Amino acid sequence: MPTATMLDILSAPTRHLFFTGKGGVGKTTLACAVALALADRGRSILLVSTDPASNLDEMLGTSLANAPRPVPGAPRLSAMNIDPEAAAEAYRQRVLGQLDSASTDAERAAVREQLSGACTTEIAAFDEFVGLLAGTAEAFDHVVFDTAPTGHTLRLLSLPKAWTGFLKDNDRGASCLGPHSGLKMQEERFQAALGALGDPARTTIVLVSRPDRGAMREAARTSAELRALGLGNQHLAINGVFAATDPSDPVARSIEALGRSVLADLPDALRSLPQDRIPLRSFDMVGLKALRQVLGDDPGIGGRPGGKAAPPAPDIPGLGRLVDDLAASGRGLIMVMGKGGVGKTTVAAAIAVGLVERGHSVHLSTTDPAAHLASTLAGTMDGLKVDRIDPQAETQRYIDKIMSSRAGELDEAGLALLREDLASPCTEEVAVFHAFSRIVMEARSAFVVLDTAPTGHTLLLMDATGAYHREMTRNAGSQAQGRIVTPLMRLQDPAYSKVILVALPETTPVSEAAALQEDLRRARIEPHAWVINRSLLGSGTRDPLLVARLAGEQEQIARVGRGLARQLYLLPWQSEPPEGLAALARLVS
Repeated sequence: MPTATMLDILSAPTRHLFFTGKGGVGKTTLACAVALALADRGRSILLVSTDPASNLDEMLGTSLANAPRPVPGAPRLSAMNIDPEAAAEAYRQRVLGQLDSASTDAERAAVREQLSGACTTEIAAFDEFVGLLAGTAEAFDHVVFDTAPTGHTLRLLSLPKAWTGFLKDNDRGASCLGPHSGLKMQEERFQAALGALGDPARTTIVLVSRPDRGAMREAARTSAELRALGLGNQHLAINGVFAATDPSDPVARSIEALGRSVLADLPDALRSLPQDRIPLRSFDMVGLKALRQVLGDDPGIGGRPGGKAAPPAPDIPGLGRLVDDLAASGRGLIMVMGKGGVGKTTVAAAIAVGLVERGHSVHLSTTDPAAHLASTLAGTMDGLKVDRIDPQAETQRYIDKIMSSRAGELDEAGLALLREDLASPCTEEVAVFHAFSRIVMEARSAFVVLDTAPTGHTLLLMDATGAYHREMTRNAGSQAQGRIVTPLMRLQDPAYSKVILVALPETTPVSEAAALQEDLRRARIEPHAWVINRSLLGSGTRDPLLVARLAGEQEQIARVGRGLARQLYLLPWQSEPPEGLAALARLVS
């Protein structure tokens, strides 16, 4: 079918524009570029990040907060980050304000304690999001949402429907959001948000992808799940489409051919969608000047075919050396973390395969709601157990366990009330944390490799781990302090747990990994090593656009090596996606 251009979105945009997709496909770049273009055309725009690990500040070159702030250099454009912690505290204050004036200090303290968990943090951020859909952004012509990677966003967009159903005819008891009687006042806002999301005249979902099979598969799956939620007004934006400037360059030809094959074989769910294709750029898309060029015609190439070749690869050890280092301990937890789209799943799977080839048994699992381990491995091998933390299965397991444990102490009415409370969407977060804790404890006697969700989702899981640790140590009393070992304590022990941060040699992935490292250090978790993935240095390419991008690669690799990473490893660009056991084994040989 003929494709639209990004200008079609700009000429007739709906009030709400959601940019979503697999991590690393350019959601933030396109959301910023479209918001900026709309503002330059005279519309008043609010750009909002729903990602707990937002990098809007860096992209726009300004400091943002939990409320709209004007963006310098862009009249009519304001931006904000939904700050989960600030939202949680504001939410706690609102719930406490709903309590009866006769409530005792002990009762108010009990409610505040009830609202201290990571689930409340997530739902409080969701409540901010609901407010923007339900009318708190009325001063703006359009609201552009830069969302977290797919799994986190699907949960966010499903919550209006989940909470509306939960609150229907339910005004008893209490959930992790506080007393249900207080929550009933939120039901109208949830209904308004659900109506806005499902109205094609008001909301467009822009599915962002790259000409990459994994990203397209996830976009197709996301499209189907969003349709099931009633969000059918969708648009496909394919970012980073590469056309070789030098057709004689084998690296450029390989990259272009791979992209063409993906675009020629789109999943059925995506073929019928209106489609935009945005070319790969040579420049780093940070700052207003660069963002204004994203949708333009100039690729930013400073050269002609037959120019200088790519610089040589730096003298940095490969992934095989990292696996040798990890294997020496004989057991332990290996957590692979980073921004979405940087190749965490590939690195985690390669490490697991490498450890098995070195004679160890390995449990490889993932906390990512959009799990891709099976397609990355594309096979089985002796000594490797592979699974994932399935939120639905873990939630049912948790509910069954709680109902069974309380059956002997509650009457039918009490059990019915407990069953209602466990139907809360909060239960899923608690259940996933318990599953994560079980897997962490397995590493006492074997290797466990965890492919984590993209950064924002992982930070929420770390928050839950910290909250559980504080509760356990507080309730244990001084006599039991030395005998308690919580999951957080396991993560803090460098002999037990090793965190591997993965980044691409680009500004945004490196900055986000650096911010994640600081968050981990505040929790007294010291990352073991960094892996720079998909480096074109040493590839020998002479294509002007690719060579122009390599100056940025060198700068970012030097930045990591100068002080961010205690240990640094390099994984070169592969001419074919490293899928399958044999390809993964070659990465760590």
